[in-house]
Amino acid sequence: MMGPAHSLSGAAAWLGVGAAATAAGHPMPWPVLVVGALICAGAALAPDLDHKSATISRAFGPLSRWLCEVVDKLSYAVYKATRTRTDPRRSGGHRTLTHTALWAVAIGVGGSVIAVTGGRWAVLGILFVHLVLAVEGLLWRAARVSSDVLVWLLGASCAWILAGVLDHPGNGANWLFDAPGQEYMWLGLPIVLGALVHDIGDALTVSGCPILWPLPIKKKRWYPIGPPKALRFKAGSWVEVRVLMPVFMVLGGFGGVVALNVI
Repeated sequence: MMGPAHSLSGAAAWLGVGAAATAAGHPMPWPVLVVGALICAGAALAPDLDHKSATISRAFGPLSRWLCEVVDKLSYAVYKATRTRTDPRRSGGHRTLTHTALWAVAIGVGGSVIAVTGGRWAVLGILFVHLVLAVEGLLWRAARVSSDVLVWLLGASCAWILAGVLDHPGNGANWLFDAPGQEYMWLGLPIVLGALVHDIGDALTVSGCPILWPLPIKKKRWYPIGPPKALRFKAGSWVEVRVLMPVFMVLGGFGGVVALNVI
């Protein structure tokens, strides 16, 4: 999938979680719903850190381009070190390490640890990074023609405002994890979900996705999980743009109104 579809699917997924929580009698505070959807939309771009031409490579200028090169080389090194004889040879690390469930859980846990131990500035940093990515994904047309600095300023200002809203009692700083010292631990959840939704989206394409690495499947450690080939599509094809993206918007909107108890 391409960046906009990944971000839409991430936002829709978190709004769906919010709807499920409301249906179960434990509604999210609205700031958690909004912030979680934006983080999830941004996190749904993060697995493409192994791709030098992905949306995320342009999000933070030279820094993100350099990071993508580093992650690509790291992923390729892990692939070569762990591949079996039946895994194909590759020339790069795209759709390997960062496209696994293990990676998704690792970055989510890392996000929670940083949020809990780093204090307000760590929370602001997490929000800033994911809000910039969310803008790049959800508002990609505007982001492409705009200055990077303007996108960063928008991300920074929104991060500051939303962090202030969450800090108010009852607005969600201690949502789900309410023991002393566990404020903002939940921020790792939309990060995990966004990465997993990205992997599932890529699994629907012709190349599949090695979500279950390092579990061996059919003698392959990097087995590309996916539906039957007849049901797969090419990234950026009309199926993604004209079918899946509208579906994500409808499902996300429906999940949002259910989560907010509008219906």
